[in-house]
Amino acid sequence: MAIGLAAFALLVVTAASATVTVAAGRPGGSGPTTVAAPPAPAGAADGPGPAPSPLPGITLPPPPGGSLHGTVNGSTHGGDLRYFLLPLPDGAEPYGAPDGSTMSTDDLAKDYSDAGGLASVLDSYGFQEAVTRRYRTADGKTDVRSRLMRFSSDGNAQAFLQGATFSNTTPVDVAGDGAARGFVTKPAQPGYTGHLIGVSSVGDVEYEVTVYVKGDPDPSLLTDVMKRQHDRLTSGG
Repeated sequence: MAIGLAAFALLVVTAASATVTVAAGRPGGSGPTTVAAPPAPAGAADGPGPAPSPLPGITLPPPPGGSLHGTVNGSTHGGDLRYFLLPLPDGAEPYGAPDGSTMSTDDLAKDYSDAGGLASVLDSYGFQEAVTRRYRTADGKTDVRSRLMRFSSDGNAQAFLQGATFSNTTPVDVAGDGAARGFVTKPAQPGYTGHLIGVSSVGDVEYEVTVYVKGDPDPSLLTDVMKRQHDRLTSGG
């Protein structure tokens, strides 16, 4: 479907099999490693003498992975946005980079069925950056993907959130977060994969969490991950 981008535009967005329509327009308002010291050079002649002192080992700093840093100042999130991604639960296995990945506009476009004007729409909301991570739980039964998008202000993050609607889904409650909206898509056949989608915002960050599970999804799964993502964005802890 062709998209006309003028003062207002309609983008059709897909999350798994769900379709998201965004009413878009310019808004108003591993541990240390020790390197062994080289052997002391042989003396020029054999004979008694003081033993040479061995050179000390060199301790290298730990690699940068796992040392992300982020800050929360009121409604503003600073530092590496990946720091705020939904924390990995015990035993979970991440897909790709353990710390998550940054997303270019082209990466984001893969979430949209017709994204020819995505860049200009994002610009109208003061889009800054996006990150994502997906993992499988320790029991192997559930996949969870979180995506964060940071905007120039909390108002713009809220406006972008409010402009998104999902079709081919059924609304579900997300307990504990009045601003959150949840949606469920049941599998076409028993034993197939269904999914839950939750969207909300904290300050200048809009977040979307998708839970993939075999069979009919239990909405409580969405409530749990949305709460953990909300808490991470609120306190950074």
